Amino acid sequence: MVTETPRGMIGQYAPDFELPGIDGEVYHLTRYREQLNGVGVVFMCNHCPFVGLYLERLKQIQTEFSSQGFTLMGINANDAAQVPEDSFERMKWFSAQQQLNFPYLRDPSQDVALAFGATKTPEVFLLDAAGKIRYQGAIDNYAESADKVTEAYFRENIKRLLTGEAIAPEFTEVIGCSLKWREA
Repeated sequence: MVTETPRGMIGQYAPDFELPGIDGEVYHLTRYREQLNGVGVVFMCNHCPFVGLYLERLKQIQTEFSSQGFTLMGINANDAAQVPEDSFERMKWFSAQQQLNFPYLRDPSQDVALAFGATKTPEVFLLDAAGKIRYQGAIDNYAESADKVTEAYFRENIKRLLTGEAIAPEFTEVIGCSLKWREA
């Protein structure tokens, strides 16, 4: 089933959150926003093949922009009862195996994913220093190969945000795995 990504959050303040990281720390979005020029929130998980295709690109983005007052924050909101591979313990293993260079957080209640309107993995939200969502969508236009990317939406919008330029596009449709919501 194909679901369309809701785009109602552009220009709105991002929902604040406090989530546990795999490193034992608790991450509070407001603290990061107050110290940085921008934050990229990436809804991701361990098992999605699309996330796997993008991991190196995400790590490169973190490396490229971290010295400019920017950080990524990966959030896994999938229901671990449905997908045991997405449990908190497996997240720790995944991060070590993949050598993630950005915080990887767990959203066990799924409240953060719901508040952002996230529907897929990987889905990115670019926040400015004030906490407004400036971009929502795909990382780029070619998941299967970084060499074939012609539009690096997320990377280019981070550059624009950090240099004070207008964000364009503000929204792109996400191709990926659906978030695994808890069953009622």
